[in-house]
Amino acid sequence: MGSTDVSPQMAFARFVRRAIDDAREERGWTVTDLATHTGVGRSTVFRWLAGDWQDYPELAKVRGFCAALDLPVAAAFRALGLPDAGSVPRRRGAEDGPVEADVRVILDRLADPNVPAEEKHHIRDLLRYLARRPVRRAG
Repeated sequence: MGSTDVSPQMAFARFVRRAIDDAREERGWTVTDLATHTGVGRSTVFRWLAGDWQDYPELAKVRGFCAALDLPVAAAFRALGLPDAGSVPRRRGAEDGPVEADVRVILDRLADPNVPAEEKHHIRDLLRYLARRPVRRAG
């Protein structure tokens, strides 16, 4: 691996380290303060710093982390090697409008650092259940 060939884990760890250092310097925050304000648990922050993840970090957590620290989400997603700031795919047709609005509300809720972690956990559990549920065909 050359010096310009950096893994997403390493690049994101550097992004998180800079964010923590800036929060400490500018706001006087400890990692515990950071976890409280961003809604991202201390253990998750430490895993991000260590580059200790195989699957990408939950994008809602990354968004909440960035929002609480006034950081551009696009910079975090670039560090993760994700295209277009991890945006939600664009509408395919007019019939998708109400569904997309509902999905946007859920994504915003998951990214909101003011929403309790327990509520976010329930939302994710329900989404996992719905994703695995068999589709019933009309007829």
